[in-house]
Amino acid sequence: MMIKYLTALATCFLLAPFMLVAQIPQYYSNVDFNLAGDGLKVELSSLLLDTHTNLIPYTSSNTDTWDVLRISDLVEANSSNVLLIYGYDDSDSSTNNDRTRDIYSNQSSNCIGYWNREHVFAKSLANPSLVTNQPGPGTDVHNLRAADCQMNSSRNNRLFVSGSGNSGISGSYFYPGDEFKGDVARIIMYMYLRYPSQCEPLNIGVGSSSYSTNGDMPNVFLDWNEEDPVSDFERNRNDVIYSYQGNRNPFIDNPYLAFKIWNGPVPLDSWGVLSSSDLLTQTVSVFPTITNDYLYIKGTNPSQRSVKIFNQLGQVLEFELNGDKIDVSGLPKGLYIINIKVSSQSKLFKFLVY
Repeated sequence: MMIKYLTALATCFLLAPFMLVAQIPQYYSNVDFNLAGDGLKVELSSLLLDTHTNLIPYTSSNTDTWDVLRISDLVEANSSNVLLIYGYDDSDSSTNNDRTRDIYSNQSSNCIGYWNREHVFAKSLANPSLVTNQPGPGTDVHNLRAADCQMNSSRNNRLFVSGSGNSGISGSYFYPGDEFKGDVARIIMYMYLRYPSQCEPLNIGVGSSSYSTNGDMPNVFLDWNEEDPVSDFERNRNDVIYSYQGNRNPFIDNPYLAFKIWNGPVPLDSWGVLSSSDLLTQTVSVFPTITNDYLYIKGTNPSQRSVKIFNQLGQVLEFELNGDKIDVSGLPKGLYIINIKVSSQSKLFKFLVY
């Protein structure tokens, strides 16, 4: 009888975690997120290539990159202005630092007061260089941002460097500004995965690359990815470009993917499920898995962790915790999930109360 009871509960339990995994978008359904480092990088790279089904022409009488940017780079829905990357002040008399501009004031013969298309991964820093005379890497809208024409010229093909405050030239380099440094980092990461041999981050970022095992991602981009979280503007832009090109920027969907691939600072896990695997290499454990009185936690410092227990409906339950000992004798019979969180990382365990 007990065996039948346990089997039935186990079957129900397999359905219980659906609320966790359901947060990963369908677009990534074939990606194995148990992988990390180069393994995950290769899978995401293949996904971006396979789903990039529509190459947008740079300039055309039909739909081109201008048309997409007039939608993707709107300040907000129903706005008549685009957001200008690197911009920071609409209130002064200067136009080159404007943060927004009318959607149709794109560059004609005059540069002052107009916006144009900034290649965040500069064309000349790719190998071979990005070109715009035919649809391809140089017309990938994920890498194009609306920018003031003069600010775009100031940036030119300068490498990105760490800094603070508003955007501007720093020596012979360029700082994109506090508001846009995360945007830049996530675009550079996308371009590397989409065009891995052509758009290497080491060719466009200044400084050490000590975080990543292979030394292929400058620390500055991983720092910016964590320091400047994904904005609603970026999320909407990603959705719009996806609707035109067919592929997405994974690091906008979840900046935590950068940590899984290259290490460095730990950004937010937007899906809330990937960070649970990072304690697997540590000695954290919970035992026994079948009990009617106590659970014990092994491998963590009680002062540095948090503990939550969930029932099959995802509800957080109250319990008594004394050091490493958890009293579960008051819980009804059934299957439960316990979440052990250390710093920004967590791990899920299953246990049965009989």
